[in-house]
Amino acid sequence: MRTLIRGGTVVNPTGPQPADVLIDGETVAGVLSPAVAAELTADEVIDAAGCYVIPGGVDAHTHMQMPFGGTTASDTFETGTAAAAWGGTTTIIDFAIQTPGEVVPECLERWHAKAAGACAIDYAFHMILGGVDDESLKAMDALIDHEGVSSFKLFMAYPGVYYSDDGQILRAMQQAAGNGAVIMMHAENGIAIDVLAAQAVARGETAPLYHGLTRPAALEAEATHRAIALAEVAGGTPLYVVHMSASEALAEVSAARSRGANVFAETCPQYLYLTLEDQLGARGPDGDSFEGAKWVCSTPLRSKHEPHARDLWRGLRTDDLAVVSTDHCPFCFKDQKELGRGDFRKIPNGIGGVEHRMQLIYQGVADGQLSLARWVETCATTPARMFGLYPRKGVIAPGADADVVVYDPAGRTTLSAATHHMNMDYSAYEGFEVAGSVRTVLSRGSRVIDGGRFLGRAGHGQYVPRGLSSYLR
Repeated sequence: MRTLIRGGTVVNPTGPQPADVLIDGETVAGVLSPAVAAELTADEVIDAAGCYVIPGGVDAHTHMQMPFGGTTASDTFETGTAAAAWGGTTTIIDFAIQTPGEVVPECLERWHAKAAGACAIDYAFHMILGGVDDESLKAMDALIDHEGVSSFKLFMAYPGVYYSDDGQILRAMQQAAGNGAVIMMHAENGIAIDVLAAQAVARGETAPLYHGLTRPAALEAEATHRAIALAEVAGGTPLYVVHMSASEALAEVSAARSRGANVFAETCPQYLYLTLEDQLGARGPDGDSFEGAKWVCSTPLRSKHEPHARDLWRGLRTDDLAVVSTDHCPFCFKDQKELGRGDFRKIPNGIGGVEHRMQLIYQGVADGQLSLARWVETCATTPARMFGLYPRKGVIAPGADADVVVYDPAGRTTLSAATHHMNMDYSAYEGFEVAGSVRTVLSRGSRVIDGGRFLGRAGHGQYVPRGLSSYLR
């Protein structure tokens, strides 16, 4: 079937241009001048007049059905990918998890079983290495060569759960230097954080606010510096620092990139829009301060009195921050976040946002923080390039998958638990009104969202094996 998207402004990382998009089956057949496209016939025509036509978003950091903190993330692959589609994201990269003592390939198969036949959009996997040893290091090579998994996440946080010490991190980075993998890093000094958290609880400081106060920016910056140093010692392994929240950590990345280090970083919408004060001021109907648990995530939100959000927006403009992902790890307030009543350490860490990333970052365009091209670059093109999906994903060009979003800049979107499609009983962005709205979403040429209707289905989404990063040196 041939579909023609007519009358819109196509936005690729090279910038906007008036153009029509011809889709043949599941792929883009051409990006054509309106004059040329006027001579064509198609089975379907989508009117994009007054709208931006952009590549479907690539969210490179999600956690569907993730076991954590005595519970499991509330979005399944079915509900989470449908919610992503509502917001203009057409590919997610989720995390298969190995914990110490487990066999890496068996862990990957477990995640395949969760996702297979459930996803409304395409998906891929990173692998979390929670136990770095000889067998898991060998498994890295096998996953790259045979499974299409080319990125591996390590943790400097969560001792006793996912934590790797510096020696383990160095060994994994050395392996990656040889096989071309990207090492993703949760950069916080977990050993020191656990000391601060225990001291706070001993003083009776157990409210959700203390989650953030015991994870200071200095410990994010210190871990970021250490991860960069280890990557350089390992031979310049590509290092990708996830969910960056602090100016001090960003400064470490900026300094490393200035001297030519192969270092990249992402941030998330929560660090651009939410603050520690949102947590401090949150009160339930009865005045209960535990309402602040809704905003518990790691890395934590930072204070509005510090320049973090300003610096993160600047980092997105200068490319010191390469990608905006969500770290979508949703937990309902009732029965899940409430596990931490009386001890903030037991609150499941995570904020749901897979549905809202494209709109929240477009608000940055409307506010003059980013260009249209940079919006597309940080939310679609660069994550596709970073993680071996480009040029199949992340661009509107002949031969690419027809993952296309028609985005109406004249629309308005109000974010609320009453209207979102994520499987959560609250919204971290309740009442936010943002510029623009998603009108139509195509995944591999099939409409999954159109005019406020969900037309997709579980099982449409396919697993996409990934190649090596485009950013290898």
